[in-house]
Amino acid sequence: MKLLVWHWGRRGGGPLFTLRLAAALGDIPGLNVRLSLAGGAEILAGAAAPLCGWREPTYDNALGYAVQRLTGPLVRGRVTRRLMEDRPDFAICAMPALLDPRMTMALRRAGIPYAMVVHDAAAHPGEALNFRIMGQWRQQRDARVLFALTRHVEDALRRQGFGGPGQRVVKLWHPPISLGAMAPVMAHGGPPRLLYFGRLLPYKGLDLLAEAMERIAPDVPLQLRVCGDGPDSPGLKRLRAMPGVRVEQRWVGEEEVPALLAWADAVVLPYQEASQSGVAALAIAAGRYVLATEVGGLPEQLAGVPGASLCAPTAAAIARGLIQLTVDLAGAAMLAGGRGPVDASADWAAMAQTMLAALKPL
Repeated sequence: MKLLVWHWGRRGGGPLFTLRLAAALGDIPGLNVRLSLAGGAEILAGAAAPLCGWREPTYDNALGYAVQRLTGPLVRGRVTRRLMEDRPDFAICAMPALLDPRMTMALRRAGIPYAMVVHDAAAHPGEALNFRIMGQWRQQRDARVLFALTRHVEDALRRQGFGGPGQRVVKLWHPPISLGAMAPVMAHGGPPRLLYFGRLLPYKGLDLLAEAMERIAPDVPLQLRVCGDGPDSPGLKRLRAMPGVRVEQRWVGEEEVPALLAWADAVVLPYQEASQSGVAALAIAAGRYVLATEVGGLPEQLAGVPGASLCAPTAAAIARGLIQLTVDLAGAAMLAGGRGPVDASADWAAMAQTMLAALKPL
């Protein structure tokens, strides 16, 4: 059986998730898996770039995107010819991206069915991606299988009318994403280090995090690092003014992420809404503690995970959770070695088998 696994986004967690998924499927005997990523994907830069047989030219900026959309009909012919040459039995979109219609229209023209991994069933509050979600809805409508990463997303898809005759909605999960070896928590010998990492958008709860930090007594030993790309906000300004808080308002490149996680002892997710979290998947694999709010699919993703705790999405509850984290991390420092990275390969292998079982009868 020949599979094509694609994602044409350049930055963020999409290329890494796609690479891990393609590798897990490729380890199944009898499967021939081809990987397609955006030619400008960060993960393909440098000498350690993974093998990728199909690097699709995409865009670097808004003007480049407009040009790609204008030349779409010409490009689709090239993509169709490539599909006809490779002739996969099935294609899987590992994460939606803006130029996916180029692939899905070519797949329909070539008579090749496709499935989609659905990370979000709707735009989050404050996101300027409603147009993208609308395009994603059209792609989901024509997919033979929709793979949801949490029950939260699965339920939303079914409420939207997906999963009718000729289409399946199958619930998966988000496996941990390992970035290699790193020192165990508290190996640095200083006060606990807490990390907020990701997009700096309103629904991510930066205002809640700022208020929570203001509730914590100054003698509680902790360092907080806030790192990510996004617009300025009142919550971010309050955090920037606090002692013991370091704010890095910038894009974090792919090559920087392992060192960022290695610096941290715990990752804080003060979200007001979430489908699931790629940052949590990285933190779990790295053996870092996690404090997250009980919203969306986070309770399901973190259920039973050692070192993970949940709290209500309020400043008071987050403050209590942060204080408890410092206690837990101080205890971890007294243990021999503390917690370190975990092996996530079995989790990815199990998910790949579940996906294959959903595809085979089709």
